[in-house]
Amino acid sequence: MLTSADPDSILIQGPRIVDPGRGMDAIGDILITGGKIVSAGPRLSPADLPEGCRPIPANGMVAAPGFIDLHCHLREPGYEYKETIATGTRAAARGGFTSICCMPNTDPPLDNEAAVALVQQRARAEGVVRVFPIGCVTKGRRGKELAELEELAAAGVVAYSDDGDPVYDPNLMRLALTYTLDLGLPISNHCQEHRLCPGGVMAEGWAATRLGLPGIPAAAEEAMIARDLALAELTGGWLHLAHLSTAGAVALVRQARERGVSVTTEVCPHHLSLTDDWALGYQGTPDGGSGPLNYDTSTKVYPPLRGRQDVDALIEGLADGVIDCIATDHAPHEAASKQVTYQEAAFGISVFETALGSLMALVHRGQISLSTLVDRLTVGPARVLGPSFEELATLHPGSPADVVLFDPDLDWVVDTGEFASKGRNTPLEGVALKGRVVTTFVEGKVVHQDSLY
Repeated sequence: MLTSADPDSILIQGPRIVDPGRGMDAIGDILITGGKIVSAGPRLSPADLPEGCRPIPANGMVAAPGFIDLHCHLREPGYEYKETIATGTRAAARGGFTSICCMPNTDPPLDNEAAVALVQQRARAEGVVRVFPIGCVTKGRRGKELAELEELAAAGVVAYSDDGDPVYDPNLMRLALTYTLDLGLPISNHCQEHRLCPGGVMAEGWAATRLGLPGIPAAAEEAMIARDLALAELTGGWLHLAHLSTAGAVALVRQARERGVSVTTEVCPHHLSLTDDWALGYQGTPDGGSGPLNYDTSTKVYPPLRGRQDVDALIEGLADGVIDCIATDHAPHEAASKQVTYQEAAFGISVFETALGSLMALVHRGQISLSTLVDRLTVGPARVLGPSFEELATLHPGSPADVVLFDPDLDWVVDTGEFASKGRNTPLEGVALKGRVVTTFVEGKVVHQDSLY
C-alpha cells in the first residue's frame, strides 16, 4: 500500500510549475485535496483554500507531474537478492518516478496471467508507486513461440518485451507486430545482433582496444533496428525501440518517421551523460596505463556506453523529438555480480536515484530546456503507453495528484550507502550532481521526502 498519511488538503506554495501537457511553465501554487489536483496555476489567496490546508513552501523549486518510467527491472519474482518490488519502488520514489513499468525477465518470466497477477498483487501490497508489468513477447523469453499476447493484455500488461534477449526470429517479430494492430500495445525489442559481437562487453572503440576487451560495434544495434523498422513498416504494427545508444540508430528512426512508420523510442540517462572511456576509471580520467581505476565494472551496461559523437546525437534526437522519452533501464545487481572481472561482470546500472541529477546537467549546459526534459519524463512515456496514461502526465485539475518537487540547483554527491535500492552498481558513486528530488507524491500521499529538507 502507499505510505504516509493522506491529509485532506495540501498547498504547494510558489514553485515553478512545469507541466508540458498543458503548455505551462510559470510560478504558481498547487492545491491537492483527496488525492486529486484541485488547482495548479496562479497563486491562490487564503480565501481560495479549504480549512486546515497544510502548506508546503516551495520557493525556488520545480513542481512537475510525477515521472513515468517505461523500462526498469524490479527483479521480483526470482531475483530478490538483487532488488524487490518494495525496495525498487522506494528507489523510484526517491528519483521522482510515480509510475514505473517493470520488465519481464524474472523467474518465472511474465509470460502468463498468473505471473503478471503475482507482480500486481505484490506491488499493491508493498509498492509505494504505481507498477505496470510488461509481458513477454515469447514463451519463457526463449524466442521460439509467441506468448499468449491476448491473455497478457487481459491481465493488464502495458507492452511486450523479451528484454535482455532480442526477438531473433523475424517471422515471430512480424507476427508480434501484427498483433499490436488489435491489441493496441507496443512491442519493445532489445535491438542487439549478438552474432556481430560474440563475447562483447563494451563499445567497440579506442577505450576497448586500450583495455584489451572485446567490443560491441554500433552495427550490432543498428542492424536489428533496421530489420524491425522494416517489419513495422510492412505490418503497420507498433514498434517501440528500447534504450537507443548510437548516432546511427537515431538516424534510422528519423528516416522511418519521415516514411510514416509507427515507431516510438526511448533513451537512458547514462547514454545521455556517460561515455565509454568511463570504463578506464573514475569519471573517465585516464591514468596513463593499466592501474586500479581501469576496468570499472559499474560502467558495464547493455547496450554499452558509447563515444561522444553518439551521446551528442542522442541529445539532439531527444531535444528535437525523434526520441520520445527517457527511460531508466534501472538494473540493480548485488555486489558479487560486479566485483569480478569486466568480462564476468553482469550488465546493468542502478539508475532510479541518480536519473534526475545526471539529466539536469543537460539543462544546466543549455542542451535541452527544462520543459523539454520534463516532457520526455512525463508526456513522452504516457504517449507511448496510450490515452489511459495521459492523466498521469499532467497536473490538470481532476487528475491524480502524482507530483514531483525538485530543487534544480541543489549540489549533492552520490553516496550509494544512502540508496533505497539494493543495487549500488553505479559509476556515479562519489560524483557531484546538480538537481535533486525533494518530495514525491502519489495520489497526494508523500512517498518520499528528502532528508536534506
